[in-house]
Amino acid sequence: MTDATVSEPGHRLKPLSPAMLRELSVRSNLRGATQSLGHYGTIVLVSALIWMTSSRYGVLWALPLMVMQGYLVAFLFMAVHETAHKTAFRSRGLNLGVGCLSAFLIGLPYEYYCLFHWDHHRYTQDPAKDPELIVGVRPASDTQLAVAYSGLLQIAGRLRLMLGHAVLGRVVVPWIPENRRATIVAEARAYVALYALLFALSLWFSSALLLWIWVVPLIIGQFFLRPYLYAEHTGCDRTRSAFQNTRTTYTGLLVKWIAWNMPYHVEHHAYPSIPFHALPKLNEIVDDEIVYRGRGYIRTTRETWAWFRRHRQSA
Repeated sequence: MTDATVSEPGHRLKPLSPAMLRELSVRSNLRGATQSLGHYGTIVLVSALIWMTSSRYGVLWALPLMVMQGYLVAFLFMAVHETAHKTAFRSRGLNLGVGCLSAFLIGLPYEYYCLFHWDHHRYTQDPAKDPELIVGVRPASDTQLAVAYSGLLQIAGRLRLMLGHAVLGRVVVPWIPENRRATIVAEARAYVALYALLFALSLWFSSALLLWIWVVPLIIGQFFLRPYLYAEHTGCDRTRSAFQNTRTTYTGLLVKWIAWNMPYHVEHHAYPSIPFHALPKLNEIVDDEIVYRGRGYIRTTRETWAWFRRHRQSA
């Protein structure tokens, strides 16, 4: 891996014909439902195992299951991401329904994320305009870097922003246009109210069910999600070309399934209209054009960690 460089504006020639692009861009309710039901069904199954194990043997015996659940729950982020592009399903209603449910479960208001992510695609790797870089990690030490890779800072910042929108009723981030700010405030207030209701019901029934199958796993899951997200662009070029400013990470089938094929991230950024289920086929076509290629997430995480350290030392 090389350090990120600033390249001249412009895109590489895209190797897809218009006909092939149309073919790959076909959306499917069936493929979206299969992926969503598989992901959610696995979460429900592991939830039942956590509850049975913790009830019979104690919470400590359920910790390995909570780690598994954490991976699954945190990676509902991928359902939010794909539905934000309106490519998970052909049906707009299904995209909205699955997106909103998944966003609620990971504490990331859906309409807010759609606008955040829109600007990320418009300004990928632009340090002045890409929201991911504006709110991104700026570690001054290895300790701060480790905390950033845990994902705890990000989830705390996400909750703080949502509470700020809900309580203060003000939205000041640049990626939210003026005419959408009232919607973002209303959305944040709805999320906070629903979380408060669930908390109150848990107290009323003296139940720790949501704590063990949802809240604790979601926190644990950030340790898997954050390194994955850093692999997408860290150390890539600052250019308009998706083939240069984004990384595809080659990994196993299980990881690709849980991540909704988003390890094919160059492909997604180059052709965001193509749904998740067509990205493996797209990879076969554009693979030779990809500049930044991760070889598994353990190795790629070592490389992104090293990049952050070099970037800090040279700043």
